[in-house]
Amino acid sequence: MKKYKVTLTADERQALRDLLAAGKAAALKLTHARILLKADAADGGPAWTDDRIAEAVEVNVATVERVRRRFVEQGLEAALVRKKQDRPSRERKLDGDAEARLIALACSEPPPGRCDWTLRLLADKLVELDIVASIATETVRQVLKKMNSSRG
Repeated sequence: MKKYKVTLTADERQALRDLLAAGKAAALKLTHARILLKADAADGGPAWTDDRIAEAVEVNVATVERVRRRFVEQGLEAALVRKKQDRPSRERKLDGDAEARLIALACSEPPPGRCDWTLRLLADKLVELDIVASIATETVRQVLKKMNSSRG
């Protein structure tokens, strides 16, 4: 007996079929939709075993179990999409305030003897001003690119 039994309503089943028929969604979402349809035990649904579903959809058995559990505990939408991270892998070096200070710095006059700010000069200045303890020039570049700022 399965601990997490998938029983789809008629509307949910139709929504999943429509999603698959359109084929215009992320591959992961389509795969999860296939898993749910094959695991469906309502109204004489296929109610396949996890092993059989995993083989048919070409995923690991653990994936099938995870999709079943998320459907039962959190509902259809949660089962179709990837779970959001509780916290990011790494904290952001620059928050909104620090980004604003970087932009202001990049728009200011460059240091004496220089005609432009370089990414390295900007990174060093952020450390010198105690805005951050350390920062890579690539991070500076990405923030400036995101803000469509020109260092010139």
